[in-house]
Amino acid sequence: MSQQPHRRPGKPYRRPRKDPVRVLAFEALRAVDERDAYANLVLPPLLREARERGDFDARDAALATELVYGTLRRQGTYDAIIAACVDRPLREVDPPVLDVLSLGAHQLLGTRIPAHAAVSATVELARVVLGDGRAKFVNAVLRRIAADDLDGWLARVAPAYDEDPEDHLAVVHSHPRWIVSALWDALGGGRAGIEDLLEADNERPAVTLVARPGRATTTELLDTLGTGGVAGRWSPYAVRLAEGGEPGALDAVREGRAGVQDEGSQLVALALAAAPLEGPDTRWLDGCAGPGGKAALLAALAAERGAALLAAERQPHRARLVARVLEGNPGPWQVITADSTRPAWQPGTFDRVLVDVPCSGLGALRRRPEARWRRRPEDLEGFAPLQRELLREALGAARVGGVVGYATCSPHPAETRAVVEDVLKGRGGRPVAAEWIDARPLMPGVPDLGDGPDVQLWPHLHGTDAMYLALLRRTG
Repeated sequence: MSQQPHRRPGKPYRRPRKDPVRVLAFEALRAVDERDAYANLVLPPLLREARERGDFDARDAALATELVYGTLRRQGTYDAIIAACVDRPLREVDPPVLDVLSLGAHQLLGTRIPAHAAVSATVELARVVLGDGRAKFVNAVLRRIAADDLDGWLARVAPAYDEDPEDHLAVVHSHPRWIVSALWDALGGGRAGIEDLLEADNERPAVTLVARPGRATTTELLDTLGTGGVAGRWSPYAVRLAEGGEPGALDAVREGRAGVQDEGSQLVALALAAAPLEGPDTRWLDGCAGPGGKAALLAALAAERGAALLAAERQPHRARLVARVLEGNPGPWQVITADSTRPAWQPGTFDRVLVDVPCSGLGALRRRPEARWRRRPEDLEGFAPLQRELLREALGAARVGGVVGYATCSPHPAETRAVVEDVLKGRGGRPVAAEWIDARPLMPGVPDLGDGPDVQLWPHLHGTDAMYLALLRRTG
């Protein structure tokens, strides 16, 4: 009787270990991908729920935030690297699998997590959220990625700069090529400027607070924060939080006496309020007030002069948000639900008018990194008619001699000076009698503001979002 060959006993099945940090990061990325959500809206409630369950401490929250935002910022670069490590087009890789691979690539190439820990932790995540079968595929791809560092991979997957500068920069700095081209046009400079800007877009922005005049002071905020805060660079009302600072923990923020607001946004409101004006200065309008940051600062500045602010917002839920932000502000102020292209007020009513128009958001890619992958060049054509009409109506709302501020969180020329010049010349609508005001002296101490009369702020030069401001005076 033949003897059966000896069989080694199989390994007992080990259930995957659930890592709350990486599972949460994966859930956030899926929400961004599946629902077109924004990470800055999805992530905070997920973190809050994790803390309430006792799953997270501050270090866990910081790691989850870095994994989500870092993966989104570098998505284009990681896609190019992953594509070199799989045997099929990326479009044929299931989106949840690609999210896990991108999270793993970021840990390997964009953090200080040791390679063996990054691979093992991501494979465990894959077992939890994808199953054991696809986890083997994730393991194989990540081990290929781990064979080189980021510089080595970029040398392999990015075209040479001399052969195709825009495509090279797109891969190396993780921006769509058309955005690289648009930003380069807006800068009008050489290679150093565009690379500095693209690098700044991929850095984590500081959280900046605004101390609302008459309700809080920067001294109060700095005293409360201690070593966790530093005065802003340009705005007298700005305080920057140290890395990891939690604005919601401050009494002044919870009570609405201070708020989170980029310093560039503060500078726009301050410049409009400081523009020289002859005659009465009692009626101010914010024609695109949602979500309320500029309106709150303008209302406080207006109240100091005895002026009143009317804040108009077309979308009812955003108008309610503006009202909440303004609650407790010194008055008088009023919030209405109104479309500023169909004014609810008489022409020539206001002394100062701000329209911070809807736009592509290319100036806030540091804060909303996923926006760069969603926007398309044709989106600009959709915004253009609305931007021009809002500016026309803003000029119509101002009295003769009144000041109008046209602002947008985009440096794209098609959304900035081109809009203003078209309106002033009557292209596509009735001509408007107005003249430029040089905005540069109204941002004292801020360098590198260009040739004027309008102002473009930049992340790499000013540490702000890329806000644009044109100031105009109604002349007839």
